[in-house]
Amino acid sequence: MRVLIDACVLYPTVMREMVLGVAAQGLFAPRWSARVLEEWARAAGKLGAAEEVWARGEIAALAAGFPDALIRYDTGLERRYWLPDPNDIHVLTAAVAGSCDAILTMNAKDFPRDILEDEGLARLDPDGFLLDLWRDSPDAVRNVAEAVLAEAQRLSGADWTLRALLKKARLPRLGKALTAE
Repeated sequence: MRVLIDACVLYPTVMREMVLGVAAQGLFAPRWSARVLEEWARAAGKLGAAEEVWARGEIAALAAGFPDALIRYDTGLERRYWLPDPNDIHVLTAAVAGSCDAILTMNAKDFPRDILEDEGLARLDPDGFLLDLWRDSPDAVRNVAEAVLAEAQRLSGADWTLRALLKKARLPRLGKALTAE
């Protein structure tokens, strides 16, 4: 399954690490465009120059880790599409150009399901998507979650629980499922 990941999913660290961690396990093929990555870097830059530099380093690592993920397309293709927010048309265009099956986004209102379905795309939210992957591959998702938890604890010095960390990362259903076992 090819999934175009929107910048709003790449920018929060824990969410990104969960999504890309399961991608690294082979559970889906991540896709993005240069513009999506630039949106991530600029959003991080709003917190300061160091944050933007860090994001650009992460982006470079993504390019190395997922060499087939970058979708290139002629920006003129964007004129073919419509979305409620014109600033999101590039995401839809990249998904279509990259023969994706879905767009993974937190931004449901700007990606109406009927418009996406007309293009053969589904709209997925990260919590539901990861929960579905966990149902199909529980050990792989659990291993990623435990690694993300350990890194969050190491970096923050806080004694996070998995459920609290995932809830804070806007992945509450996944956190509940992983801790209910």
